[in-house]
Amino acid sequence: MIDIRRHLHRNPELSNEERETQAYLKQVLEEAGLGDVRPVAGFGLAVDIVGTAGPSNRKVVIRADIDALPITETSGVPFSSERPGVMHACGHDAHAAMGYAAAVLLDQQKQSFSGTVRIIFQPAEEAEPLGGRRVIAEGLLDDVDAAIGIHVDPYTATGRIAVGAGPYTLACDIFDVVVTGNSAHAAKPSEGVDAIAVACSMVTELQKIVAREIDPYDPLVISVTGIEGGGAYNVIAAEARLKGTIRSGHEETRQKAWTRLRQILEGVAATHGAKVDIHLQRGEPPVVNAPEMVEVVRRAGSEIVGQENVLALPGWTAADDFAFYSEKCPSVYFRLGIRNDAIDAVHPLHHPKFRVDEAALPQGALVLSAAARTFLQPPE
Repeated sequence: MIDIRRHLHRNPELSNEERETQAYLKQVLEEAGLGDVRPVAGFGLAVDIVGTAGPSNRKVVIRADIDALPITETSGVPFSSERPGVMHACGHDAHAAMGYAAAVLLDQQKQSFSGTVRIIFQPAEEAEPLGGRRVIAEGLLDDVDAAIGIHVDPYTATGRIAVGAGPYTLACDIFDVVVTGNSAHAAKPSEGVDAIAVACSMVTELQKIVAREIDPYDPLVISVTGIEGGGAYNVIAAEARLKGTIRSGHEETRQKAWTRLRQILEGVAATHGAKVDIHLQRGEPPVVNAPEMVEVVRRAGSEIVGQENVLALPGWTAADDFAFYSEKCPSVYFRLGIRNDAIDAVHPLHHPKFRVDEAALPQGALVLSAAARTFLQPPE
């Protein structure tokens, strides 16, 4: 498992480009004796492990995402990315490796359970077109009773897991904005409309949606993550571009954020005599954990790491397209602690220095396999 994780870390691939990752995972799964490893959702894979303890139509999915991010790695680990500008900065290499280990464990234990575990190695969690949406569209959950997802957590110590019922991640939408002004000589800005100055005003005003219009207990994040414009020292920019993300916990708040973003951007543009074009793209909904599935992970986690190390922590403001699974069937998304201060300073997900404490990975694989078996056990 660790060797596989390090291979994937050295050779990361971006969303919807996971050709080599798909081929490598298929190879190692087949070498481990798993049959019928089939391509799904573009560059993903699925494999079914059928229990032989008795007849059962129950089926549960384990999801492991496999894509990387457009980040230049500076973690310093000896198996750092060998592809400039691409890095596994969100732990999907660890997820894939734990998915592999869970598949091997379940295949070895199939005489102890009835029913089927479907492992889905899912591409494109990080960027559109999202792999989770495609998994649903291809019917991979049509015959499934439940789904289990895992994510490494750099804020929780190794040896612990975190899980809770209800909304556990936020919905994620993205926006692209083009501000059109009027070019002029930089020494005579009054003769033009400075698109960069207008864009900067927009960034400032957008912050007030969260700060002044939303209940503090209603989760909403609006982040402008990119701004570009201009090209010469002596020319007022005629065009500037903004991009960013909206994260929300409730559909009503999501709709309000969309409406107010448009109103504010159009109002700021009109105030300064500029024009604005706004494109909003709806992404994944929130992940919602089913209480009965949370109990499955708590039971499995108590077996592996001890009841005292199964934490009832609230969800986080990140988004995950596992949300499409949780819309389709009862699901649970739990976090695996990977924090070890002795290894390095803690860095958040999507950071160029992000590191994983590999000592946590066996625990994650064991909890995944135990949770699947726990779910498939017939009611007492």
